[in-house]
Amino acid sequence: MAKSKLRVPSILHVSKDISAGKLLPVYYLFGEDTYSLDKTIKDIEKYIEPFLASDFDKDIMYAEDTTLSEIISIASSFPFGSVKKFVLVKEFEKISNKKDLLGYINSPADFTCLLLEHRGSISNLESEPYKSLIANKFMYEAAEPKGDVLVEWILQYAGENGKIISADVASVLVEIVGENRNLIEIQLEKIFTYLGEKKEIDLEVISSLSAKYKEFTIFDLQNALGNKSKRKSFEIAFNLLEKEVDPAFIIVMLTKYFAGILRVNEIKTSGISDFDAAKLIGTHAYYLQNYYNARKIYSDEELINISRALLNADIAVKTTSADNKTIITILLTEIFNAGRKGIPA
Repeated sequence: MAKSKLRVPSILHVSKDISAGKLLPVYYLFGEDTYSLDKTIKDIEKYIEPFLASDFDKDIMYAEDTTLSEIISIASSFPFGSVKKFVLVKEFEKISNKKDLLGYINSPADFTCLLLEHRGSISNLESEPYKSLIANKFMYEAAEPKGDVLVEWILQYAGENGKIISADVASVLVEIVGENRNLIEIQLEKIFTYLGEKKEIDLEVISSLSAKYKEFTIFDLQNALGNKSKRKSFEIAFNLLEKEVDPAFIIVMLTKYFAGILRVNEIKTSGISDFDAAKLIGTHAYYLQNYYNARKIYSDEELINISRALLNADIAVKTTSADNKTIITILLTEIFNAGRKGIPA
């Protein structure tokens, strides 16, 4: 099946538009990201609440308990005394005859905000009513955020709470916490409390907060390994595992770290800026000095043996039943022994 060429905007745009005072007559929100679906619905409800003078002008229903004709009838009827009506239909994916929505989509009531929530993906956006919803700019997708989309969400969430964070620092936060949005939100709330009246979230704030709560990050583990601090490395690694950090994530980040160490001499002599050097290595300029220091400590032979140890650990995570602590213990032991003997391929 050919992939649809239709582009559906991110659900993140809805809250931005609402903040700017733009309310649409129809919203069709769909996707796998229930976090975004729930939050966006709350944002729309909060915005429209002052326009509702009567409880009779607010209808919240579930698709399995109603019919499409009833939904359209309610949306089309005049408010009892309010400026607006609000009609929310949850689990709209359970409505079978969605194509019958076409007439209303093309001529919606201007006094109603009809919000249709569809939990899950849509296989064919070229079919109706989706094609018309997209054409009328009523449709938004709540995709599980990754990469730049997740960074954009962090920037938006910080802004909504009166804080400022750069995309660069937000990327570092994702690397530290992982891509679980609930965990990121918890960390951001801690940061907001820690900052108090201060506005800007920078790397020093994140590092200071981790120290305050005695929480270690993957960057603390990198620093400890970069200094060949054996006791500290094991302490931090076990702390990360206790916080249920995925060992596969630890291995990936350490693989990036040691690959970066292997390249720093070449990059350092190239004459490029620290910002560009950090970008090439895959880190932030704030952490670049750690790479330079580690390169003075680790020999080429050690780094080659460490790369083998990381490969073995990656294979073990994916193919064996060994517990996470055992796999990470073996990995760290092999890293610290890398200069004494080769790691078996």
